[in-house]
Amino acid sequence: MPVLPGAEPFRREGGEVGVLLCHGFTGSPQSLRPWAEFLAERGLTVALPLLPGHGTRWEDMQLTGWQDWYAEVDRELRALKDRCDQVFVLGLSMGGTLALRLAAKHGDDVTGVVVVNPANKVHGLAAHALPVLRHLVPTVKGITSDIAKEGAQEIGYDRVPLHAAHSMRNFYRQVDGELPQVTQPLLLLHSPQDHVVPPADSARVLSRVSSTDVTEILLEQSYHVATLDHDADRIFEESYAFIARLAPAVGKEPGTGQLGQQEGTATGG
Repeated sequence: MPVLPGAEPFRREGGEVGVLLCHGFTGSPQSLRPWAEFLAERGLTVALPLLPGHGTRWEDMQLTGWQDWYAEVDRELRALKDRCDQVFVLGLSMGGTLALRLAAKHGDDVTGVVVVNPANKVHGLAAHALPVLRHLVPTVKGITSDIAKEGAQEIGYDRVPLHAAHSMRNFYRQVDGELPQVTQPLLLLHSPQDHVVPPADSARVLSRVSSTDVTEILLEQSYHVATLDHDADRIFEESYAFIARLAPAVGKEPGTGQLGQQEGTATGG
């Protein structure tokens, strides 16, 4: 099945500091592409994979679950670790949850974590109805493009496949129990006005992790997909400053940024 135009994965070779970006549920790398390009232009080695079942059609996602999505980012992290001295994990929404699990499971192999509007649970009646409803109704209305900025659009599915949503619900429960294993420095940015993931999820993450180096930033001008919204530049700059603080090699390799721009390639696979 062909990938939707704009939803392709993105990779760029750079210096010895690597960054793995994880997109959200029913979304695609497009929601994080400007962030990935910003970091790549500054000489970082960047990986932004397409999660299995995403970026094509919702029927493909119905056949996948959280184990598939996590296995993909886990594989990408291991590949980055093989060629980089330090690796950071970043994510939006469910991608933030994936990043937190990577940090919990990989320990010192992950130098730091940056999450934007991380998800922690499925709220409301849907959480209780999913186990039964998924056998009766294949999909419900989509959750993409919760963006305050006029004209900005997220590439993703206009339907939520409920078998996959049920798996996501189980994944959030799994990761909630693992959050105390997260000890790395953490930068958490979240939108007070978010129509997909409530601020309570960010508060829960902050209360559960064991990290002592924690920074919380409010994105007052943005909705859920803040990486494409009014606060996008702030997310990019704050995350780069966070990485540079923890990775002495960042910004100190002559010509790395130009090398990354000239020789790096964006791939579709």
